Amino acid sequence: MRGDILPGKSYPLGATVYPEGVNFCIFSKSCNAVELLLFDDPDDGAPSRVIRFDPSSNKSFYYWHAFIRGIKPGQLYGYRIFGPHDPSRGLFFDGQKLLLDPYAKAVAMGKNYDRVPACRPGDNCAWAAKSVVVDPLDYDWEGDEPLRAPYPTNIIYELHVGGFTRHRSSGLPEKLRGTYAGLVEKISYLKDLGITSIELMPVQQFDEQDAPYPLKNYWGYSPMAFFAPHCGFSSSRDPLGPVNEFRDMVKALHRHGIEVILDVVFNHTAEAGHDGPTQSFRGIENTSYYIYNLARQQYENFTGCGNTVNTNFSIVRRMILECLRYWVEQMHVDGFRFDLASVMCRGESGEPLEKPPILWSIESDPVLSGTKIIAEAWDAAGLYQVGSFIGERFAEWNSHFRDDVRRFVKGDRGMTFKVANRIVGSPDIYPEPGRETNRSINFITCHDGFTLNDLVSYNEKHNEANLEDNQDGYSLNHSWNCGTEGPTDDPSVESLRIRQIKNFLTILLTSQGTPMMLMGDEVRRTQLGNNNAYCQDSELTWFDWSLTEKNACLLRFVRGLTHFTRLYSVFHHKYVLTRPLSHTDTTISWHGVRLNRPDFSEHSHSIAFELKAPARGEHVFVILNAFWEPLSFEIPPSWAGQTWHRLIDTSLAGGEDYVPPAEAPHIGSRLYRADARSAVVLVSK
Repeated sequence: MRGDILPGKSYPLGATVYPEGVNFCIFSKSCNAVELLLFDDPDDGAPSRVIRFDPSSNKSFYYWHAFIRGIKPGQLYGYRIFGPHDPSRGLFFDGQKLLLDPYAKAVAMGKNYDRVPACRPGDNCAWAAKSVVVDPLDYDWEGDEPLRAPYPTNIIYELHVGGFTRHRSSGLPEKLRGTYAGLVEKISYLKDLGITSIELMPVQQFDEQDAPYPLKNYWGYSPMAFFAPHCGFSSSRDPLGPVNEFRDMVKALHRHGIEVILDVVFNHTAEAGHDGPTQSFRGIENTSYYIYNLARQQYENFTGCGNTVNTNFSIVRRMILECLRYWVEQMHVDGFRFDLASVMCRGESGEPLEKPPILWSIESDPVLSGTKIIAEAWDAAGLYQVGSFIGERFAEWNSHFRDDVRRFVKGDRGMTFKVANRIVGSPDIYPEPGRETNRSINFITCHDGFTLNDLVSYNEKHNEANLEDNQDGYSLNHSWNCGTEGPTDDPSVESLRIRQIKNFLTILLTSQGTPMMLMGDEVRRTQLGNNNAYCQDSELTWFDWSLTEKNACLLRFVRGLTHFTRLYSVFHHKYVLTRPLSHTDTTISWHGVRLNRPDFSEHSHSIAFELKAPARGEHVFVILNAFWEPLSFEIPPSWAGQTWHRLIDTSLAGGEDYVPPAEAPHIGSRLYRADARSAVVLVSK
């Protein structure tokens, strides 16, 4: 062998930096030959060097490896892997395609990047993404560690890194808009809003071109490289820039006590189905990385995105675990939300498994033991596991909370008993004794669907801009436009919409469980009725910061609500609330318009509940009137020496709808008149 090329080692996988050079290692079971290509520039159409691995010295079992002296961090590289193209065996090797390293810790996307040549015969080097050699130890964390904050008192805020600051109204220099660094500039806003955790929509390197032309994939649910932070969110054009800028962001957020949770996509990749590009996994070892039906010679599509990652296959399971550990150990993230997590319950033929190895491995992994792990407990092929997802640690996005609260506030019949269950932590869905209520992630809106403003402004989806004839996105949204479809100047409709938004948020924040808000809901961010804006990287989806002034009264209300509910422990009890075993327990009592007489009948549209924690001096009364007429509710007796005070009344004008506890006006009557479609919170002090 040449003097600067040594046999190398079969571990770790990926490109590992040593003082003398870099060890490269990749798994491929069925190939005939492997070439490592080195590049000087992301747009290079030809490599500066090609190193062909010698099977006699650069291969151990199914692992191909070589140590190259003199290679430094920042080096661009990729692989060509040669072997049979035989769909009957599920093999799709193409030695003309440049492939990303599955373990690449950074990816360089040149100005000429184009996924189309990877879908066609021929060399695609000039248009392909390149892997980047990264030394993850070359960074000063200054003592930072993941926060490991418990769920109680958490308020999660789902945001898109690009969309959060890309709008010109963000007030940031153009270079910082839509970047990790730009997000750092808005930390004070998140703190003032009462946010304790941000859940980032996908930041694993994704393919922005995976969308109907000429649109862009905005959401990021189209991963190319699981270990690499998306380079499109970096303000630096240096190939190593995204890694350090991401870590700078995490470190800054941690300094302000804010956790970073990643929305990770291990269920499918940007390579899609048969007509998709060969970018990495398909050209490395197709049937190991994907669930492929040999009899039908097609990819199983449990994700709705063309392919399904074979998450319970040994090599893929190892990759996912090592990836999660990397994001925790080297990037210091605090947790993960697993997109379409039910896909990870499927075996190598797509069958649901009772005890899927990958999920049990994640649950029991010691490196991940202090992280938050949250499941979107369904997939696109009908596997729905909300309330039955495996394990003892996984939290779940509670879609029942979303749908039942939407229907209650909208005014549907028969919803009071269901919404009461949601308020106490959904014991009908999570009946296991001792299950912590905070493992229910409660939400009204998320990236997938209407924004909160659009939920009260549209009866129907309006997705024409997605170029799919409005056939995409959910049709059953449980929304109500308050009398007019879309924007209006009618003050009565606008007033009702604002009230409904406040009603939704009041229920969300006063319910047991961990609340999650969607970016911009606190200032009425709108997508003009588009409930599937995955391909809209424009002002339609970006956070318009002028709304913080236009809707300052609503923002003030939300800030007050979040800080109040974090302050009062009765809103984040660890277990489902029941009648007390001792006087120190938090208890809940249900009421209707008359005390101790809740109306759970089919025709009821109102409910009230009383929370008590005597040992902590907390006594709260919440009225929820989803009826279209005012109702007068009896108020329970206050404790000796205390009186009731009105903290929240969503029917009142801005400035009066929320009053801080110290300034809350006294309520002298034994009745409280709750206006039509309103929520009220009283505190005893």
